[in-house]
Amino acid sequence: MTLTSSSIALLGMTFHAHHGALPQERLTGGQFVVDITLDVDLSRAAATDQLTHTVNYALVRQAVAHEMAIPSALIEHVAGRIARRVLADFPTVRSLTVRVAKMVPPMHGQTREAAVELTAVP
Repeated sequence: MTLTSSSIALLGMTFHAHHGALPQERLTGGQFVVDITLDVDLSRAAATDQLTHTVNYALVRQAVAHEMAIPSALIEHVAGRIARRVLADFPTVRSLTVRVAKMVPPMHGQTREAAVELTAVP
């Protein structure tokens, strides 16, 4: 079997964090949801059933959680930090897409979420 593409996705990672441009957001925090998709070669893992031949997604989640715990004014900055951290910590990742959503952002009118998404390569 030849794999033409492969990826690992961690979807719906939920965090209470203190990101926002407004002082109240930084003080009380809010709910954020992070999705990340890693472009990785999974052919060896598919053949061998060995964790050493893939990216340990529990460790990826820990890296994301660490970055989410650092307050930022902008979720754009948070997404950039997550991308840099994951690419640095997991050298087999060829590229990634990360999406950070602030749930029920403080703006006039009801909005379910405000989100940013970026794609990065090492």
